[in-house]
Amino acid sequence: MPFPAGAGLGARVWAALGVVYVVWGSTYLAIRYAVETIPPLFSAGLRFTAAGLIMLVAVLALRGSASLRMSGSQLLTASVSGVLLVLGGNGLVSVAEQKLDSGLAALLIACVPLWIVAMRAGLGDRPGPATAGGVLLGFAGVALIFLPGGSRGDLGYVALCLLAAFSWAAGSLLVTRRPVPADPLVLTTVEMLAGGLVLLVIAPARGELSGFTFGAVSGASWLGLAYLVVFGSLVAFTAYVWLLGHAPVSVVSTYAYVNPAVAVLLGALVAGERLTGAALAGGLVVLAAVAVVVTAEGRRQRRVAAATPREPARAEMS
Repeated sequence: MPFPAGAGLGARVWAALGVVYVVWGSTYLAIRYAVETIPPLFSAGLRFTAAGLIMLVAVLALRGSASLRMSGSQLLTASVSGVLLVLGGNGLVSVAEQKLDSGLAALLIACVPLWIVAMRAGLGDRPGPATAGGVLLGFAGVALIFLPGGSRGDLGYVALCLLAAFSWAAGSLLVTRRPVPADPLVLTTVEMLAGGLVLLVIAPARGELSGFTFGAVSGASWLGLAYLVVFGSLVAFTAYVWLLGHAPVSVVSTYAYVNPAVAVLLGALVAGERLTGAALAGGLVVLAAVAVVVTAEGRRQRRVAAATPREPARAEMS
């Protein structure tokens, strides 16, 4: 149901926000532990295929088989989006976290809203001055991380995280421009299964399973993978979908700059990660820029909504 104008945020909204903030912020640390002894693309493939199958069972139980009916163009959009989000987004992050601290990876992925604005501008959607300024500020923050001493890891893996953010932005934007299944749960099921299955094909083709045995997987990696499946891909996403119908998009979008802060804090407390001064400064600039962009875009959406007749709400994936 649409969020009523002027209504306050209730306890359930704050509880769901807390789940999205903490759980999605903690997934970066869980990925770090998962890839310690499980090949990165293979671990991401296991995660999303398992989550997608669980989601499929839930959709069939809650919605019935009729909910899975969709056109060829809807199936294609959902599948391509899933590959961009799961393979390009999460898969590349899993590869990068073999060499990068989880907190630094999270700060780089925070660029997703900036990439979305840049892509929309390339498609002819002219951003406002505040939004454009926020994007420029954000990429200036990224430049700080690339300076000598800005990252303890290989700069190639830093670039890989930026490519992951770009891919995630492309997948997010695609579902707002092309036909998709009307039910967000069905859309997510297709995305998870498409991306997860492609990962399970690419991982052995990349040579990740050469010499790999499940017996060599540590307990920490199994726990990390289980956490990612249950909490990262199921619990937090369910909370996110619920929020889209019960809170303003501008409020829900705040996860984009809260998640990295949670990831940095957990990385420091649990794994003893320490960002360099340049990386911390660059990350703070990126988070400030994302806050500017999210706030400016929230104001723009409210102006557009006030100037146009009300239509049934459609959930936007991000």
